[in-house]
Amino acid sequence: MKIAIIGAGMAGLSCAQALSAAGHAVQVLDKGRGPGGRMSTRRIETPQGQVSFDHGAQFFTVRDQAFAARAAAWQAAGVAAPWPAAGPEALVGVPGMNAPIRAMAQTLDVTWQARVDEVVRDGEAWRLSGEGFAPFSADAVVVAAPSEQAAVLLANIAPDMAAQAAAVVSEPCWTMMAAFAGPLSLAADVLRQDGPLAWAARNSAKPGRTGPEAWVVQASPDWSRAHLEEGADQVAHALLAALAEAHGQPLPETLSLQAHRWRYARTTAQGGAPPWVGADADRRLRRLAGRRPGGGRLALRPRSGRRHPGRILKRRGQGRLEAYGR
Repeated sequence: MKIAIIGAGMAGLSCAQALSAAGHAVQVLDKGRGPGGRMSTRRIETPQGQVSFDHGAQFFTVRDQAFAARAAAWQAAGVAAPWPAAGPEALVGVPGMNAPIRAMAQTLDVTWQARVDEVVRDGEAWRLSGEGFAPFSADAVVVAAPSEQAAVLLANIAPDMAAQAAAVVSEPCWTMMAAFAGPLSLAADVLRQDGPLAWAARNSAKPGRTGPEAWVVQASPDWSRAHLEEGADQVAHALLAALAEAHGQPLPETLSLQAHRWRYARTTAQGGAPPWVGADADRRLRRLAGRRPGGGRLALRPRSGRRHPGRILKRRGQGRLEAYGR
């Protein structure tokens, strides 16, 4: 079968690898400029050299045996390493959080800066069109996108799936990235607090990082929601002030200061069951859940991306669409 996967995050690429290994032609589309998604790394030039910021997921942890084997392979290849500051089980990408994603994408057919605007029936298959790629048809489609985005894409072709996806509300997160001319005097490389500064990390202390002192601050969901539509500069200075308060003394000279808004940082669904799952046998459509609740900022569990291919392969009927929320 020819299978299209919308979304090149951990779940989407895991699914693509499994389907490719089974002998299927897989085309992955992602609207981002390159590998990363929530595991993105931003690189910025400063007067003291280039600095990198992991401004999405800060680390990942191993939660099942199959993923443990993959994480071990990443460590052996030098694209992941332990980061004890965040906990005994914490791992990070090297030299940036997007390194494992980049390594996975290199073995697959991925088109970046490809925004899928429409998926429609095309006889017994599906027709995909949008920006950054030529329209094409596929026997099956996997939607590995945030639930809010999946809801829009699925609205006309699978209203029930779209409704369940739309019901999974995600929490926002404002992230500040700051580079300094000198080190902060904080003894710890990681801070966890209540209020605006929910998480702060000395990004430059992670394995494989180079350049000047660099900190990432992530605001709490409540604070992020309250300031969601404010300008990035205003938010950056507010979170810089929160870091200065935690520092307890004047901060070193700021070499670079930016903020990034994640509208869909992590789901608010609770419990062990996937946030949206079900099937429409009449149209041979299936909706599957990908990212588990709470996996956005501190831990990644890509098990779902590996499990879903089996459901696609067990039912080889044409015109299949699989959608799972992240």
